[in-house]
Amino acid sequence: MPDSFQARDSRLVALDHLLTRRSVGLLQDPAPQGADLDLILEAGLRAPDHGRLRPWRFVTIRGEARIAFGERLAAAAARRDPEAAAALGERARAWVRRTPLLIAVGAVVKNGKIPEIEQVLSAGAAAMNMLNAAHLLGFSAMWVTGPNAYDANVNRLLGFEPPSRLVGFLTLGTPAAARPEAPLRPERAAHVVDWQPPTD
Repeated sequence: MPDSFQARDSRLVALDHLLTRRSVGLLQDPAPQGADLDLILEAGLRAPDHGRLRPWRFVTIRGEARIAFGERLAAAAARRDPEAAAALGERARAWVRRTPLLIAVGAVVKNGKIPEIEQVLSAGAAAMNMLNAAHLLGFSAMWVTGPNAYDANVNRLLGFEPPSRLVGFLTLGTPAAARPEAPLRPERAAHVVDWQPPTD
């Protein structure tokens, strides 16, 4: 019996820590690597998965590969908006340069009985698992979408051919400044309702 109380206590401590998670955009080295990165990726592989399709694909972009990837993002931005190519390109390069580790998260959509939306949602759940795992390991992260996540050329560059698709990029590292206080938690009453049968 004492062991079960102790296990519950440790789970509550972990849950309390999880409730402090927040997105942090300004990151620096070190980024997760080795066993820490393995744990984060393993957490992604525990996402709900209707039909056991395992639709998840995680593409890590790190080290010098980030520079080449930044150039590809700049080129994609120039194709989308030639008039703003210079500014958008530099913004894309700077974003990648200042991000210690990028993980592109997507769904490899398979035809069959399972609706496409469920496969995409499964990839989204994997991304959330990875964000939570990074936080529990002491790192910070952010889930980023924007035009690059929806650009067909960027998707293709990372191996996602339609109907497969990116659900976004996870940026991971250590906060570049003191970790900010977590915002106040939303009021549950604003987001949770108890369903009742209609009276008619």
